[in-house]
Amino acid sequence: MVNPLPYPVSISSIGKDHPPTFPTIDKCPSIGREKHTVVADMDGTLLRGRSSFPYFALVAFEVGGILRLLFLILASPLAGVLYYFVSESAGIRVLVFATFAGMKVADIESVARAVLPKFYSTDLHSETWRVFSSCGKRCVLTANPRIMVEGFLKEFLGADMVLGTEIATYRGRATGFVLNPGILVGNNKADALKKVFGSDAPDIGLGDRKTDFLFMKLCKESYVVPAKPEVEPVSHEKLPKPIVFHDGRLASKLTPLMALITILWIPVGFVLACLRIAAGSLLPMPVVYYAFWALGVRVYIKGTPPPPAKKSTGQTGVLFICSHRTLLDPIFLSTALGRPIPAVTYSLSRLSEIISPIKTVRLTRDRVADANMIKKLLEQGDLVICPEGTTCREPFLLRFSALFAELTDELVPVAMANRMSMFHGTTARGWKGMDPFYFFMNPSPAYEVTFLNKLPSELTCGAGKSSHDVANYIQRTIAASLSYECTTFTRKDKYRALAGNDGTVAEKPAANAKKIMGC
Repeated sequence: MVNPLPYPVSISSIGKDHPPTFPTIDKCPSIGREKHTVVADMDGTLLRGRSSFPYFALVAFEVGGILRLLFLILASPLAGVLYYFVSESAGIRVLVFATFAGMKVADIESVARAVLPKFYSTDLHSETWRVFSSCGKRCVLTANPRIMVEGFLKEFLGADMVLGTEIATYRGRATGFVLNPGILVGNNKADALKKVFGSDAPDIGLGDRKTDFLFMKLCKESYVVPAKPEVEPVSHEKLPKPIVFHDGRLASKLTPLMALITILWIPVGFVLACLRIAAGSLLPMPVVYYAFWALGVRVYIKGTPPPPAKKSTGQTGVLFICSHRTLLDPIFLSTALGRPIPAVTYSLSRLSEIISPIKTVRLTRDRVADANMIKKLLEQGDLVICPEGTTCREPFLLRFSALFAELTDELVPVAMANRMSMFHGTTARGWKGMDPFYFFMNPSPAYEVTFLNKLPSELTCGAGKSSHDVANYIQRTIAASLSYECTTFTRKDKYRALAGNDGTVAEKPAANAKKIMGC
């Protein structure tokens, strides 16, 4: 198709008197595009949302904390006035300065890699993605800072090239300013496209606003993405690469109003979290369930748990095999049972150990030593273990370590699920000591504990099954009850993706790994 706007066209000719005649994105065929090149804008085109504020807010909070987010909120009215009444470039410069000034470049890159992809992926425009994904070569031309978007676009959407605004840096920190030619809007976008493609015009240009038209007219075909009617986002099943791991404390995108509400809620939420944690730590376990409900924490119990082991008959304890959502899983299991159940864990912050209402045992990662420790604990009563070794927020189960299956045939799978509206109660990059506080800072967090049937004796190692077969069977059973997907990912995969390390925490020499910790 020939571009409906003849070349050359000036920005002045695309105004109210000369409305653009680009066809809409739904008119663009997507079959037979394997050898074609597409160039797309991001906000309002590749993404449904037309504002980049939520993503700047995520970076501001995750890197700079509550004060940096407050600064961004205070600057947003000025950014809005400049954006709508002066120029897009001026408004975006304000957002860039308020967000990035003084930040370490490494921290920005870390958030762009570990936090932003989850939020970007939930807002993909389905019609734009239909066209974008059908092309053999994909380029994104955006006013957003390249450092924010490049990782997501290349790793998860298969973009071959990302042209965005370049931020200025000094000694490893962002200055808050941008490099020449400035914010990539209007003529700057067109110039960037010409510089890269030269006389070899891209096949398809996709944009959503007047300042995109200058680069769109340089393409052989051009289509506009209208703001209305709104379309559904691309479902996670249709993404070329699923988001299995992501980090960050915020559970949802922030508009300026929601950002302000979040800032005002944090002091209130922290006091409420302290009350909830105190109730869980100080009250007898049989009444914790009712205390949690009185304080707004919802605990839902499904299935029939087994009775406590009877030591008088020589009965060993039951080993509860839990899916792992947060470090609070064993505590909510104990809450559901009405009695404290000791837990074994690979790593736990000292603060979490101090405030824990149940005993916690640190594993040494020495297979023989850990096996002996778990056997001794089972002789004393019931025990809980999360064989994934780390948490996962998305509807996936990581690979189950098979060690537990070799130690006892008394295995009860437990499916754990939770709900958080404002904050995530896990982190790979931050201080884990704040995990329980962030979970309980949610206005009304919820946990669902589902006790599944005890593993039949014919499916245990005692009946001749291998430990790996037993672990995989329990993983599939829990996944089926939650409608989750099983994976072979491990703790190391998670930490390499989010934090750039394997997640191993060096033990302090003074710490006794075999000591039962807790209060």
